[in-house]
Amino acid sequence: MEWRDEAIILSVRRHGETSAIVEVLTADHGRALGLVRGGRSRLQRPILQPGNQVAAQWRARLEEHLGNFTFEPVSLRAGPIMEEPFRLAGLSTLAGLSQLLPEREPHRRIYDALLVVLAEIEQDDVWPALLVRWEMGLLDELGFGLDLAACAATGQRDDLVYVSPRTGRAVSRDAGRPYHDRLLPLPAFLRAPAAATPDDVAAGLRLTGHFLTRHVFEPRGLSAPEQRQWIIRALAERTH
Repeated sequence: MEWRDEAIILSVRRHGETSAIVEVLTADHGRALGLVRGGRSRLQRPILQPGNQVAAQWRARLEEHLGNFTFEPVSLRAGPIMEEPFRLAGLSTLAGLSQLLPEREPHRRIYDALLVVLAEIEQDDVWPALLVRWEMGLLDELGFGLDLAACAATGQRDDLVYVSPRTGRAVSRDAGRPYHDRLLPLPAFLRAPAAATPDDVAAGLRLTGHFLTRHVFEPRGLSAPEQRQWIIRALAERTH
């Protein structure tokens, strides 16, 4: 068995004295793992860093085997990202959440969106809002997408400012007013093209975090990545 694909490295762990097991998200083969022989060498270490984009080749005798990876670098973003704690938290969140995808199941839309976020990772006023949108897409890919097209109570399509924490459907301002303390805020930038303030992005992360926790983390006995909460706190500091 053999395939080639473009990929983003998600995680690397030591295997034996000289090798590494590398987890990637690929464009057409989904999330995949494989052994990289010599993966701990000085030549390989700069390539085998989360966030780097590579050309991947996977080989195995049988499809169900772990298999062996070889990589060629395409875009090595990891170094500059690791020098900035805020951006590193974003990268760690993206990599950790990507690991929730089923293994070997293609999710091209999530892969392409991940490339978009990583391409803007040095723009601190841009990538956090893209992260929220990426998490919305992840929820959708996992079967738990939010319905923000119209008010769940009235069917109207304008002035949608809340989301039901139970159904994930949008709620208009008037319909939600009596229950506003039980509803989740819906940031405007998730409904239409709009500038996103740090407060808006934090609200977006709390929104997606609620449904990720409810539908993904808790059923698997997991906790949300601590880096997500760190990003929310950092956004609050940028507001004040």
